[in-house]
Amino acid sequence: MTRNTVRVRDLASEVVDGVLRRPGRSVLTALGTVLGIAAFVAVLGLTATAGGQINARFTALAATEVSLTWAHSDQDLDLPAFDDAARARVAELPGVEHVGVSWPANIVGAKVSATPDSMRQGADSGEDLAVTAATPDFFAAIHARMSGGIQFDAFHDGRGERVAVLGAASAARLGVTRLDALPAIFVGDEAFTVIGVVGSADRRPDVLLSVLIPARTATAVWGPTPASGERTTMLVETRLGAAPQVGRQARIAVRPDATDRVEVIAPPDPRELRDGVATDLDALFVGLAAISLVIGALGIANTSLVAVLERVGEIGLRRALGARRRDISVQFLLESVSLGLLGGLAGTTTGIVVVVGVALERGWTPILDPLVVYPAPVVGAIIGLLSGCYPAWRASRIEPTDALRR
Repeated sequence: MTRNTVRVRDLASEVVDGVLRRPGRSVLTALGTVLGIAAFVAVLGLTATAGGQINARFTALAATEVSLTWAHSDQDLDLPAFDDAARARVAELPGVEHVGVSWPANIVGAKVSATPDSMRQGADSGEDLAVTAATPDFFAAIHARMSGGIQFDAFHDGRGERVAVLGAASAARLGVTRLDALPAIFVGDEAFTVIGVVGSADRRPDVLLSVLIPARTATAVWGPTPASGERTTMLVETRLGAAPQVGRQARIAVRPDATDRVEVIAPPDPRELRDGVATDLDALFVGLAAISLVIGALGIANTSLVAVLERVGEIGLRRALGARRRDISVQFLLESVSLGLLGGLAGTTTGIVVVVGVALERGWTPILDPLVVYPAPVVGAIIGLLSGCYPAWRASRIEPTDALRR
């Protein structure tokens, strides 16, 4: 060691010696940083992973749905919006799985009941339920699950059979509890045999409060269109990733003669929900991680200051042998940075292990943002640097003569 400079190798050796001299204390000093960095990485990793699962689950349903609607006016009440040829053209588009068409039947205020209008008396005014005309593939498009009976199919629709499928809530309001006796319901004075009950549906949950009638049957009884101002809807289920392309092509395929009147409804974006949930969780848990980091910083500062007081004699001897104030402060700063860096590395590793472990246990795909993982050890080093500034300054202010007297 000379008066004017300290070799880097000597300085590094002193730093390593200072850290390893009391390994137990060094471990406890870095523990706060370990916990803070681990919490930081684990929280952001777990929220990203959970958000990925939310996105995947919503995408599996929402991102495979395209809806096309046609608003009817007084000029086109005798013509179906989407006929068989239109459905066939859309069904042939690449990526299309199912095509179902539905519209509210034009029942002109008729109620639904277990008895016809002409036989109802007094308080029995019937139920005000939605009566929906639907093609057979509509059930597949909405992922309907039957709690009893069967769906109407192409046979019922092709023959114009007077059958109906009730939503679970509609069945309860009409008192339909068993299907083995083939119960009948009436829409106004029109009778229909109930052949099935929809217990749940992934799409269009409003069907649970509806009465579903085969499209050709509804056309024969009430006409091919709803009332003026109502809409006919074509629900298209696509393969994952095909919805945007299908949406662009279906407008032309379904009504090439009036594309401007066909409204295409894009699938909802689940990322908004995911981002909202993730933002709230991040704000909460990153705050907790920040508190842990502050505690870790105070731990490093306190331990470094104690080390300065314990090594006053050593510092005085170094000063007497020619070490400058800057050399002393750099040594203690590097010791603090080393503790912070080691804590950051250990914390990052712990956080990654937690994220991967939780993801594997839940059967998820772990998601770790490199912008979170890679800077985390550097954050630990910065915390060590900031924590060591005051102890290093205190060490550099120690005079050789005062230190050697102790």
